[in-house]
Amino acid sequence: MKPVNVGLLGIGTVGGGVHAVLARNAEEISRRAGRPIRIAIVADKNLEQARNLTRNACPITDDAFAVVDDPAVDVVAELIGGYGVARELALRAIHNGKHVVTANKALLAMHGNEIFAAARQKGVIVAFEAAVAGGIPIIKALREGLAANRIEWAAGIINGTTNFILSEMRDKGISFAEALKEAQRLGYAEADPTFDIEGVDAAHKATLIAATAFGIPIQFEKAYVEGITRLEAIDIRYAEQLGYRVKLLGIAKRRADGVELRVHPALVPAKRLIANVEGAMNAVLVKADAVGATLYYGKGAGAEPTASAVIADLVDVARAATTDPGNRVPHLAFQPDQLHDLPVLPITEAKTACYLRLRVEDRPGALADITRILADQEISIDAILQREPEEGEGETDVIMLTHRCKEKQADAAIRKIEALAAVVGKVTRLRLEDLQ
Repeated sequence: MKPVNVGLLGIGTVGGGVHAVLARNAEEISRRAGRPIRIAIVADKNLEQARNLTRNACPITDDAFAVVDDPAVDVVAELIGGYGVARELALRAIHNGKHVVTANKALLAMHGNEIFAAARQKGVIVAFEAAVAGGIPIIKALREGLAANRIEWAAGIINGTTNFILSEMRDKGISFAEALKEAQRLGYAEADPTFDIEGVDAAHKATLIAATAFGIPIQFEKAYVEGITRLEAIDIRYAEQLGYRVKLLGIAKRRADGVELRVHPALVPAKRLIANVEGAMNAVLVKADAVGATLYYGKGAGAEPTASAVIADLVDVARAATTDPGNRVPHLAFQPDQLHDLPVLPITEAKTACYLRLRVEDRPGALADITRILADQEISIDAILQREPEEGEGETDVIMLTHRCKEKQADAAIRKIEALAAVVGKVTRLRLEDLQ
């Protein structure tokens, strides 16, 4: 049977993994797909590296547009990253009637609506399992495995770099800066780690999860994004004492009035399985009405884990390529004319419990003033941890856990608390997610 000819754009870490796994498991993949899947041509700026990796088994070029224009190519695997040239290449491949497989979460978070619309018009597939959580098949689970369910929320540890940093801070009691340096030394963090540590990478992925889970358009620009750069080791220690662990979560939550789409550090009860995901691993917890909670865990990055997802998409394309486009699994799980117009809510409308750390002068009535402000904002207290002042100290740390409230209520309370004479400096606020 005629093989599926793949044009591979980029043969770096992930592209090299795709080439290696396709070669190693060629027979197994062919049995699953119903016909062979082979790399017909590779485009990469580093021609020498490309020749070394492919051992000249296929043509090599430094012109990616030559690949998307090649009539012999059935599927374009876009693994170059970014969303400038990558967008042009994806749209041109689609215009040429080629299916597209991509691991590029930034591309789809920024231009996914345009790309999926073009693909529908041309009757081709855009597959993106590898764009979210590496080798974990979370997109397939949301699109197909959970199709009977109304998905209520999803919360994920979807950036391995930040999870490694937080694990190091907790295990070794070190600062963020020290943990980041170690992550860079071990190759978990890039020389410029901004997209990871500021939460942007996780927000790209959370945006795709939200669109696929709820059948809404991709709306990255409306996501709330907060990274881990301001986290202090002391808050991780206090969280531990209270029975919680701090994780950077990507959260998509459906409410009657809209969708919460946010990325930020959060306290998670230590007894939850997802709280015990350590190092550079990823995990996504999905709550659905019929099945309840399901957890997806595995490697969120790396050459072969990500290649696993890319090749799974290639197999799906091989199976579905001859199917009538109207009978294929929709790109975002729901039929295009059935996408919901639920708005993405601003962060001020999000409802979460809070962890508050205050530096308070050790004087009578100070705590009463703080609790009165919280009560005025209709915020109830779940727990208080007050450290005894050291001998000779006139100040102490007070830690409060609140019940769920709207973000704007917490903001108003924090402003008033910081204005109290007995409160020293700024209040540290982290959100708390019970994930029941």
